[in-house]
Amino acid sequence: MRRLPPGLVALGVYLRTMVVFGLVWALASAWIGNRALLPSPLAVIDALWRVALNGELVEHAGLSVARMIVAVALAAAVAVPLGLVMAMNRLVEALVDPVVELLRPISGIAWIPLALFIFGIGHALPIYIMFYGALFPILLGTIAGVRATDRRLVDAARTMGVAWPTIVLRVVLPAALPGILVAMRLGVAAAWTAVIAAELVGAPSGLGYAIQWYRDMLVTPRVMAFIAVVGVCGYLCDAGLRWLNRRLTPWAPTLESLA
Repeated sequence: MRRLPPGLVALGVYLRTMVVFGLVWALASAWIGNRALLPSPLAVIDALWRVALNGELVEHAGLSVARMIVAVALAAAVAVPLGLVMAMNRLVEALVDPVVELLRPISGIAWIPLALFIFGIGHALPIYIMFYGALFPILLGTIAGVRATDRRLVDAARTMGVAWPTIVLRVVLPAALPGILVAMRLGVAAAWTAVIAAELVGAPSGLGYAIQWYRDMLVTPRVMAFIAVVGVCGYLCDAGLRWLNRRLTPWAPTLESLA
C-alpha cells in the first residue's frame, strides 16, 4: 500500500485535531450559555472577520510584531558577541556569568511595574520587556553553540596560520550558527510571550492593548479573536525562523532527517 506524503499526513492530523477542538469548544459554549464567558467558535470567527475588515487586526498585529523584531534584533546584537566572548574567555565568563544567573530567573514581566516609571506608556516599555526576555536564551544558546565547535577545525585553521579574528568569523561562527538559530527561536518565543503582558498595561496599541480594551468592554468574542491572532503570529514567526534555519544551515541535521 502506497504511503501518503509526510506533509499530507501532518495536514490531516492537524485538521482532525482542530475539528475535535472546535466541537468541544462549541459544546462547552452551548452548555455554559453565556456569550460573555465563552462565546461560540462562530461568534469568534465573526469577530475576527470584523476586526480584519476595519483594519484593527493589521494595525495591532503589525505593531506587536514590529516591536518584537526590534527587541529581538537588539537582544541578538548584545547576546551573540557577548556569548562568543564568554565561551572563549574563562575570565570574562567568570565575571559575567554570576550576573547572568542572577537576572535570568527573573521574568521580564516582573520588571513591568518598575519599567512603567522609567519608560512610561509607549513603545519603549514593551520593547525593553521583550529585549530582556529574548536576551538570555540567545546568550546561553550562543555559548553552547560555540563550545560545541569541533576543536579540530580551530586547530587546523591555526596550523595554517589563519588569524584569530578570521577563525572566529569563518570557523567558529558558522559552526555555532545552528545552535544560535535554535536559541533565536527560543528568544522569539520568550519575547512574544512577554510583549502581550507588557502591552496590557504599558502600550496604547498592539495585540495586548486590544485584548485589554475589549475585555474592559466585555466584548469577549473580540478578546478571543485577538488571542487567536497572538497564537497565529507566534506560529508564523517560528515557522519563518525554521525556514531561515534550513536556508542558512543546510548541513545541520533536522528532526525530519533523523526520522
